[in-house]
Amino acid sequence: MEATRRWVRDWVMAQDLCPFAAAEFERERIRYRQLDANDDAALLMAVIEECEHLDQDPGTETTLLVLTPGAEDFFTFLDKLDMAERLMISEGYEGVYQLASFHPDYLFGDSQATPGHEDAADYTNRSPFPLFHLLRETSLEAALARFPHPERIPERNQSLLREHGAQWCRETQDAIHQDTSSS
Repeated sequence: MEATRRWVRDWVMAQDLCPFAAAEFERERIRYRQLDANDDAALLMAVIEECEHLDQDPGTETTLLVLTPGAEDFFTFLDKLDMAERLMISEGYEGVYQLASFHPDYLFGDSQATPGHEDAADYTNRSPFPLFHLLRETSLEAALARFPHPERIPERNQSLLREHGAQWCRETQDAIHQDTSSS
């Protein structure tokens, strides 16, 4: 899980993409779990197990579920995300936990990417591995209430990364991934 921890530190925190990540990272309140995404039933069970873990352990603020192997294709990943979100609703976790998503090939629906030209804004949700991020809704609401203009965070992140450019984003994330792969 060191690669995921490094991505949080050297990408998410370094670019201040999530203004709430640093405190939880430094307090070691982020749980990391690697899951085999080839088996949908086992994957979905693990998502619910993580919700139950968060229910029982107030010392864990959030969980990053690394889906490898089995979710390398972005559209397959989106299907798994949809299944997980529907299961969380049916299990009574709607409004309790939010499931955010990150993927190496993440594309927003309104992405400005074209063939041969990436949109740097898509890197706000790109990670070295496919990830589900379970967040406590109450903690998220409390953090957003203390943050001036939280609705501007996504726009600020997209603008920042577009200023850096897609090549810089790709090279930076590749370097983080390569450094953890070789260590």
